[in-house]
Amino acid sequence: MRDQDGERDGTRGDGRNDTPHEQEPSPDPEPRHDPEPHRDHAPRHDREPQRDEAPRHDQEPRRGRPRSAAAERAILDAVIALLEAGEPLAGLSIERIARTAGVGKATIYRRWSGKEELFVDVVRDMEPVDPPLSGTEGLADLRILLESLRTRGLAQRSSALLHNIFAQMKSHPKLWDEYFGTVIAPRRAAMLAAVRRAVAAGELRDDLDVELIDDLFVGPVLVRTVHRPEAPLPDDLVDRLMTALLQGLAPRRV
Repeated sequence: MRDQDGERDGTRGDGRNDTPHEQEPSPDPEPRHDPEPHRDHAPRHDREPQRDEAPRHDQEPRRGRPRSAAAERAILDAVIALLEAGEPLAGLSIERIARTAGVGKATIYRRWSGKEELFVDVVRDMEPVDPPLSGTEGLADLRILLESLRTRGLAQRSSALLHNIFAQMKSHPKLWDEYFGTVIAPRRAAMLAAVRRAVAAGELRDDLDVELIDDLFVGPVLVRTVHRPEAPLPDDLVDRLMTALLQGLAPRRV
């Protein structure tokens, strides 16, 4: 049988699942979301793609029709809805998520290899989007990254659900490792690259270890966002921090 995403859900007539989780993703095409799909029997190559089926640019090109953005949105929303209803991360199964989203399990496994990868995308969907960087500036890009860290801290404070998800993630090493490897590590690499550009441009000292410089900038923001949840995160925090570090903390000599 096929789900609303147009894919086989791997369920036999007796209700049992005959699709192993580790098998190769189904090559079935993505669904059509036509108002009356039974009237449209045109060959795939004769039809225009639906608006909700834009290809994902982080994936290699696939044969056949592009993936359904609507199906992915339904899956992410289903996980969020279950968490909002009080379901713990550890208690969520792919089968439950698929049923809530109105798709087959094969639809989920075509997009995510397992729950950890899916949950990381759910968290990223709830967090503020990572800002674009110039890739050529030093201090300017460093400031953008620090401001992004501050706004993510604000988002976590303002969302009880997001705060609860992070608390649960840290008690599940496999899930936390996935989040660290695919989200935190790239952000740290971007920060280190910005520091190196600032050093090369003469904006920062070149006689200090780059990672130490990075820690000096990131540390105060992390302290306020993670270790001191009651501490203020004002709009001018990053500017004041960078000014203090660049001018030095020693008292001024008259």
